[in-house]
Amino acid sequence: MTTVKTRLYLSVVVALSLLTTLALKSDCIGARIKDIGFFMGSRPNMLFGYGLVVGLNGTGDKEKTEFTVNTLANLLDNLGIHVNPDDVKVKNVAAVMVTAKLPPFARVGTKLDAQVSSIGDAKSIVGGTLLMTPLQGPDGKVYAVAQGPISVGGFAFGGAAGGGVQQNHPTVGYIPNGAVVEREIPIDMSQYSVLDFVLRSPDFTTANHVAEAINAHFGSKIAFPRDASTIRIHTPTEKKQDIVGFIAEVENLEVVPDTTARVVINERTGTIVMGENVRISPVAVAHGNLTVSITEQPYVSQPLPFSQGQTTVVPRTQVQVEEEKAHLAIVGGGVTIGQVVEGLNAIGATPRDLINILQAIKAAGALHADLEIM
Repeated sequence: MTTVKTRLYLSVVVALSLLTTLALKSDCIGARIKDIGFFMGSRPNMLFGYGLVVGLNGTGDKEKTEFTVNTLANLLDNLGIHVNPDDVKVKNVAAVMVTAKLPPFARVGTKLDAQVSSIGDAKSIVGGTLLMTPLQGPDGKVYAVAQGPISVGGFAFGGAAGGGVQQNHPTVGYIPNGAVVEREIPIDMSQYSVLDFVLRSPDFTTANHVAEAINAHFGSKIAFPRDASTIRIHTPTEKKQDIVGFIAEVENLEVVPDTTARVVINERTGTIVMGENVRISPVAVAHGNLTVSITEQPYVSQPLPFSQGQTTVVPRTQVQVEEEKAHLAIVGGGVTIGQVVEGLNAIGATPRDLINILQAIKAAGALHADLEIM
């Protein structure tokens, strides 16, 4: 007996109705200025380099990966060992790209975390050691040097027949504190009489709130929002000798960031994230479920004696349809998304149902927010 069940989601006209007494109230929570932006000039820089990982257990690059063989031959040649690249046949070496992030105000000797990624056809870099690799910036100058044993946190084992077991990603690993800064990026903030503070999420309202908080704290108009992302701050005369203390004072001020009304949907996982400023106008939406069950049973058709017929097997099909009762509720205009979710949960809507409902409401023009689908 074969049973095929198809679950169909049918959209019917409904009224989304939520009780206003269930309105969700949220208090405005402030954030430190340092958590919503940064001062111009104090940003990190990306570094990268090309290197070799040695000590692998036969899981390195194949012989046809020429750049690995040539790099190893050149390395040995620099050490005074002259070999012909055509004679180099090793499986314990892998070519990798090494990346790191140089934080602002890093000094010579500061240690950084390095990430190591295979660029050849190595199966795994588990157990390998990265040889000394210069890390350069976009300007081509070397700012750090990386070296050390690699931590992968995974494994990959396979047999000659092609089967195997793998956990995590064995061709990418980390070297904690494996890179050492060799060159500094000069930043002298003590010479700045004007500082520019940059918001990570540009917003005119937030920029204005930051300027107002700074001016209120210092008792004078020293901060001016230039645009949605930049606030220009003039250093007070009495603070110029202690610019670090002034910046620390500004960073620890609290403001209430403003956010754009947005609904983020991840259809793959059924995740929905909504801001508190999302509003919905009066709209009618219904969401019901229809279950169709199709059952087939074989039936033997036997012909009459002497009829020269043939015995055949024919299916007998039974179809059953079950439709869930639609739930209906009525809501006034301008309700919050919290009220909508509260009401949908009350009628048993799943996250998948809620995704379809929100998309339908947005299409109807009643959802006043950006709908972002991942």
